[in-house]
Amino acid sequence: QVQFVESGGGFVQPGGSLTLSCAASGLTLNETAVGWFRQAPGKQREGVASITSRAGTTVYADSVKGRFTISRDNFMKTLYLQMSSLKPEDKAVYYCETALPGTYVPLDSSYFTPWGQGTKVTVSS
Repeated sequence: QVQFVESGGGFVQPGGSLTLSCAASGLTLNETAVGWFRQAPGKQREGVASITSRAGTTVYADSVKGRFTISRDNFMKTLYLQMSSLKPEDKAVYYCETALPGTYVPLDSSYFTPWGQGTKVTVSS
């Protein structure tokens, strides 16, 4: 059974940095495209970054380009999101998700599914 456990969220001041981790069980992260999504109160879930299963091609939302980096470890068991220059609008619960079988539409939550409960990021002065 697939299970993701997200961690690394917390409180940070604007301009600060955090690294989120997603530990995967039940699959390796080179079997499917995966991505980070976030949801703020009262807003739709939105795609932040994605990475393909084999080539490791990355796609980022315009709002985070140059500030966030998605990556996998060498064992393909952990997904990371390195975040820097954080802004108040980055405040959200962050989820790691897999692409639905046979699909890959980067950053579109309709084509991904979550397996964990997320980790909360708060950016405030």
